[in-house]
Amino acid sequence: MNFDLREKAKENIIVVAHRGASGGNIPCNTLAAYEIALMQGADMLEIDVDCTRDGELVLFHPGMEKPHLGRLRLIPTMKYDSVKKLRYRNVDETPTQFGVPKLDDFLEQFKGRCYINVDKFWGNPEKIYKAIKRHNMVDQMLVKSSMSPKVIKVLEDLAPELPFMPIVKETHPAHEELLKRNVNYVGVEILFEKDNSPLVSAEFIEKMHKDNTLVWVNTIIYDYKKQLAGGHSDDTALTVSMDEGWGWVADRKVDFIQTDWPMMLVDYLKKAGKYYK
Repeated sequence: MNFDLREKAKENIIVVAHRGASGGNIPCNTLAAYEIALMQGADMLEIDVDCTRDGELVLFHPGMEKPHLGRLRLIPTMKYDSVKKLRYRNVDETPTQFGVPKLDDFLEQFKGRCYINVDKFWGNPEKIYKAIKRHNMVDQMLVKSSMSPKVIKVLEDLAPELPFMPIVKETHPAHEELLKRNVNYVGVEILFEKDNSPLVSAEFIEKMHKDNTLVWVNTIIYDYKKQLAGGHSDDTALTVSMDEGWGWVADRKVDFIQTDWPMMLVDYLKKAGKYYK
């Protein structure tokens, strides 16, 4: 399987499974959750990466030890021998059979199978990049970050070929600069609060596509008081109207939609004639 995000985006909206597909007794950020997400039709898996005190990279959202593991002690303060004994908790906060996976194990399991967005890359960029290179998986990857001179310098010095998207809110003034920098600038993640945001205008998205760059939108909800896509969310899609939630976003001609409900999103997009380009 060849991996090229720009070419993939010409075929269909790229559906990104946020932390896999979790629910019931299957916690997020587990190998099981990621396998299920692919079974449900996701094109890309979003993973969180943390690092133990003795340098082992693991799949875990930093700072979420209490809700996900029922512990207050942070993974970066623990050695891997202790971390590997931990078990994720399910939606009822009951311990499951699922441990905290190593990044290396995840990469080996999903090598050649799908695209991968490495969230929390910037906590340990060199270690994560070396792991990606060790598994020969650069083309499958995507990293994102808020714009800053430090981020761009790290990419130029360490990993200029690694696919990268800046995360922007309401405007994207760095587009022209990024096209000239020695980074693999493949597109932009946009955050917006209102439907009339310049970032979701036809003019902006057409400009991005004309410059061979892509547009990512999140319909996930971290906090319902802080909307990431102007209220066109998973919650809206599933409790109000799929057309108003997912359909509105797809009609903007974006290239990525990140969701916590990959199977239902893929099913909706196909039935509505919005999945394939």
